[in-house]
Amino acid sequence: MTRAIILATAMVFAVILASPSDSRLAAADTGADIPRAADGKPDLSGIWQTLGALDYDLEAHATRRDAPPGLGIVDGGAIPYQPWALEERRKRFEARATADPRTRCFTLGTPRGIYGGEPFQIFQRPRDLTVVYQFGHPVRTIHTNGTQHPDGTLDFWLGDSRARWEGDTLVVDVTQFNGETWLDRSGNFHSDALHVVERWSFLDRNTLSYVATLEDPKVYTRPWTLRAQLHRHREPGYQLIENYCYTLDYDEFYPVPVTHD
Repeated sequence: MTRAIILATAMVFAVILASPSDSRLAAADTGADIPRAADGKPDLSGIWQTLGALDYDLEAHATRRDAPPGLGIVDGGAIPYQPWALEERRKRFEARATADPRTRCFTLGTPRGIYGGEPFQIFQRPRDLTVVYQFGHPVRTIHTNGTQHPDGTLDFWLGDSRARWEGDTLVVDVTQFNGETWLDRSGNFHSDALHVVERWSFLDRNTLSYVATLEDPKVYTRPWTLRAQLHRHREPGYQLIENYCYTLDYDEFYPVPVTHD
């Protein structure tokens, strides 16, 4: 099945599966029932995670041996690659088993760390939000104190995040990327010129809408947008677990002591 057929099929199923309740949910948040911080801003604190297998491929795709099928989360269905970049994506797809930085336990980056499949935790205070990811435990700071991006060309795995509030929506401007991360397990990628604008807003008190618009003049023909929903973990005692997979190669040299009763 070709990618074009898969995309068309996914769009048809998206229309069939959509229901009035979906649209009502998207418009349900009036701001009255969402958690708020002491300063009155929506409080995004908590442990969040996407449902489904979004990280396998941002575009619609059929079942593969290494991935379940998915409808995709890209507005319009396809990422608008420049011709050379489309060929580069194909090469990365073919080499994905070993070339994906995730398989080498590198930081997933922004925005992939949000929909990458593992939970992450947000700690919020008036001047910033701190995002801690379970995969590799990188820490991302989203500044909300009115400061601007630093001058010069800096290469960050997670980018530099500066945010503002538009009503009850947190709008995050992210720049200063190093170009080393992938967007998913299928070889979708960006360069160091990536510019991401994220919009975080509550659908209800335990569900967040996450919308990210990506612009990269080196790779894409125009800006494009992806959309995901984040769900709050409410299980008693739930917490992040260290997932430092890059340490596995050294376990034989640093065995965990075994105690006997």
